[in-house]
Amino acid sequence: MKSALPKVLQTLAGKPLLQYVLDTALSLQGKQTKQGPIVVVGHGAADVKHFLAEHPSFNKVTTVLQAEQKGTGHALLQTLSKLDSQEPTLVLYGDVPLTSKRTLSVLAKLADGARGQESALALLTQNLDEPTGYGRIMRDSNGAVCAIVEEKDATFAQKQIAEINTGIMVLPTTPLKKWLKSLSANNAQGEYYLTDVIAMAVKDGVPIRTAQADHEFEIIGVNSREQLAGLERVYQLQLARDLMEAGVSLADPARIDIRGKLDCGSDVFIDVGCVFEGQVHIASGVRIGPYCIVRDCDIGKDVAIQAFSHLDGAKVGANAVIGPYARLRPGAELANEVHIGNFVEVKNSKIGTNSKANHLSYVGDSIVGARVNIGAGTITCNYDGVNKHQTIIEDDVFIGSDTQLVAPVRVKRGATLGAGTTLTKDAPANQLTISRAKQISVEWKRPTKKLATKASAKKVAKGRK
Repeated sequence: MKSALPKVLQTLAGKPLLQYVLDTALSLQGKQTKQGPIVVVGHGAADVKHFLAEHPSFNKVTTVLQAEQKGTGHALLQTLSKLDSQEPTLVLYGDVPLTSKRTLSVLAKLADGARGQESALALLTQNLDEPTGYGRIMRDSNGAVCAIVEEKDATFAQKQIAEINTGIMVLPTTPLKKWLKSLSANNAQGEYYLTDVIAMAVKDGVPIRTAQADHEFEIIGVNSREQLAGLERVYQLQLARDLMEAGVSLADPARIDIRGKLDCGSDVFIDVGCVFEGQVHIASGVRIGPYCIVRDCDIGKDVAIQAFSHLDGAKVGANAVIGPYARLRPGAELANEVHIGNFVEVKNSKIGTNSKANHLSYVGDSIVGARVNIGAGTITCNYDGVNKHQTIIEDDVFIGSDTQLVAPVRVKRGATLGAGTTLTKDAPANQLTISRAKQISVEWKRPTKKLATKASAKKVAKGRK
């Protein structure tokens, strides 16, 4: 990856690769399961451990150090003392993030001896048009899996096999411990291959059963930034397809990025270049213009969010109009039919029904009533350099352009503030309040530029020398 960050902490759709794997693994475990996942760490071990410690949901995760990287079998060998012999062992990979819970559940059922069958080794395989780089699945004349041959050890004929080993498997733990101790590094790479246990299982009479993932992207691993970018686009396109199947219209499914969870109602339209982060809920009938960023927001029905708007931690009521070029910061709560226009910023404020701030304004730490009109260039001066203070604007207030409200201050119901007012005291209800310098006119002649004489020009030139 050519990065100071370990590969498994590189992000896909805004989340580290390892987090996907652990979230899926934990979702498979029952509530009564005492032991959590075991993560084998090597390169960047300190960073991985720090990441795990920072996530409370991973408090059951145990780490085991693989000081020397000698292959997948060697990695699993380090976990022997941690493995529970009473439970099968599921092997996953920190750089294969998108294997689904459904696929792994199918694999686990194959291994647990369901329908009266004995316990087995369950192997996730996949048929690929381009299998280069993967180990190939060897089957006997009866179609049973008998071995896995790695790419570097495969013959020309074996390389023509399309069925590959994904590396993901469920193994009976008691014989697994014996098999791991019998591994050798007598191969082209001088490593201890976990895949060698397949032949050992066949020799010991342990059945081997296989399953395949519903989607090829579920088994794709990441070894370079190019592969990471490729998987990102594959994943985003799948998310886009899911949205469209749920009734969302996308201007271009290839130009949307979801970095979290996006929940949409019906008849939502999303234009190109939009990014959704964290937990976002969008109600029915919402239209979002191009190149908007929406993070951790709840958007009500029939809202229009126009181009280049940035919403972060906001709640927007039905039929509101946002943007273009608007910014809603955390704590912004807009009631129904609120208009927030171009280059308007709202932070930690509640704005009542049918109120408007259409141009070039800042509303921070405020409570704004219903049917309020906030003129262009208005700002709430909420910060004194140390503390934040609140501005309260009651219902039916009209605020003229270029007004400053110096908090803490209250504008009472039905008040009008004249343009250019700097409000430092409460404004009474139903009155016009205005503070500005008295307008005067004086006789005035605008200065003109003096033409330089030859003498002064010479003097200037001499001075420059």
